[in-house]
Parts: sequence; structure tokens; C-alpha cells
Amino acid sequence: MHAWLCTEPTGVEQLAWTELPTPTPGAGEVLVEIRAASLNFPDLLMVQNKYQIKPPLPFVPGAEWAGVVQAVGEGVEGLRPGQSVACLSGTGGFATHACAPAARCMPLPEGFPHVDAAAFIMTYATSHHALIDRGALEAGETVLILGAAGGVGTAAIQIAKAAGARVIAAASSREKCELCLRLGADAVIDYSQEDLRGALKALTEGKGPDVVYDPVGGDLAEPAFRSIAWRGRYLVVGFAAGPIPSLPLNLPLLKGASLVGVFWGEFAKREPKANAAMMAQLARWYGEGKVKPAIDRTMPMSQLPAAFERMGSRAVMGKLVLVN
Repeated sequence: MHAWLCTEPTGVEQLAWTELPTPTPGAGEVLVEIRAASLNFPDLLMVQNKYQIKPPLPFVPGAEWAGVVQAVGEGVEGLRPGQSVACLSGTGGFATHACAPAARCMPLPEGFPHVDAAAFIMTYATSHHALIDRGALEAGETVLILGAAGGVGTAAIQIAKAAGARVIAAASSREKCELCLRLGADAVIDYSQEDLRGALKALTEGKGPDVVYDPVGGDLAEPAFRSIAWRGRYLVVGFAAGPIPSLPLNLPLLKGASLVGVFWGEFAKREPKANAAMMAQLARWYGEGKVKPAIDRTMPMSQLPAAFERMGSRAVMGKLVLVN
């Protein structure tokens, strides 16, 4: 097998395409031939030593991938060789093969392509947990999605629409806003050209959004929170802009609003039954055509450094997927 090996987490330039022994699955594990692996922002942070999870060195990055089971370890039930799966293992995906815990592999129904499957679990689970569980989004409410043309943002648009909400998508260019409209957003804000607070006031007739979905952080957080509706819920999803914002705590008080943390990975560990039910609903929605990953492009696995460069420049709209 071959894999992109990180021996020093000092940047993408330290990754090397390396021949390694093909592993044998241990108890509770499966060996998968990887067909597709998607890029997520934590993958980039991990090879830069900027992510909260720091794998022991050396490691193969790539949190999310899909492929075909080649072998199963002792005690594995419900998975068999030849079966297609999607897996969120945290590492290991930027390779030709990987071993992963069977519990982290989702069997794929017929008609679920590997490219879509590799771009599905992390973004859709994060966005569903954020909007439906943590945000208690209801039909008829208005949700503002920041960074709406990114991986989690595009998933959030579709999930919010499936829940019957009105979606205001905010992104950093006209091209990205056009993508959001194609995905079902009811209105868009190009915050590179428009004042966020002024645009929200006009679009909501002064009421503000009921829910703010924020995977961006940075300078957008405070104006977005100042615009939130009475009893609004502000979902802290991530900090793709880099800086972690500091919000004045009088803002939640004045709006009777909630500042809500979203940590899907921990939710999945602590509440596995609820997480499994959520994933089953998302799989049904995919089959019904309610959700479908927005694929920016596919690139050969050999072009991982170029793919990371595209992600780092904020050029990716939706998900970028590497294929073997």
C-alpha cells in the first residue's frame, strides 16, 4: 500500500507519498481499499500541529473516506469483504488502504457513490447535530449560515431546508453566493461586499435570524450575534477564519439568546444511540434526494499537496475529494 505519511507536523510540505506494509485488521477492525477521501479543515490543521487532536507520529492524515472492505478482523459483525463503506476514522484516509474500527464504518446502500460517501459523514453529521439537536431549529424559523459555501455550510443549507427553515446564506464572494442559491438558500449575503448587520436587518425586517450557524468565527461573530433575534441560538461550530472571537457577555443577556457549543465528535462518543439514529435519518434523506454533498472537484490522491493548497486559499466550494 501507499500513503501520505506525516513525520513532522510542520506543514503540508513535510508529507511524503510512502510505501508501507498493508496492515492486517485486528479484533473489531476492517481493512478497506480506499476509493475516495475528502478534505476537511481539521486535516489541514492536523498536519500543521494546530488541531486539538494530535496523533502520535508518524501518522497518515485523512479523517474521512470511503471504499470497499477487503478483510474483517475477529468479532466483526455486519460487515463483509466486498461491501462498500464510508468511514470517519480521524486519520488514515489519504492512502490506498486503511484499517479502521468497524464501529466507525457506515455500510453504504446501493446507489451511494464513494465520492459522495467520502464527503458525507463529518459535514452532514456536524450540521444536523448543530441545527436540529443543539439549535432546536423549527419549521418556519430563519437561520443564518456563515461560511455557507464551505463543506459544513453547504450541508447546513440542505439540512435547514429539509427541516422547513428559511435560509440566509452568507459567503465571501458572488460566485460562492450563487452556489448557495443553487443549493436552496432563500437569500444570500456577500459579506466581502455587503455590511452583514445591515443586510440581515433588511432581510428579516429588523427581527434578526432565529439561529446563527457559525463555522467561521473571526470578525463575523460579533456583528452576527448583535443581529440575532430574541431567544435566538448562536451555534459555535468552528473557527475557519483563524482567530477565536471574544463576545461581550451582555449580548446574550440583552437578546435573551443562547450561545451554544457544537462538538459532534464528542456527542457521537457520549450518545451513540442518538448519533446512530441521526445518521440513519441522514442516509434516508440522501436516498430521498433531500441532501447531497456539493463536490467542488475530484483530484487524484497523488495531488494531495495541491488539494491542500486549494483548501488553504479558501477556494474550495463544498467538498474536495481525492480518488484512487
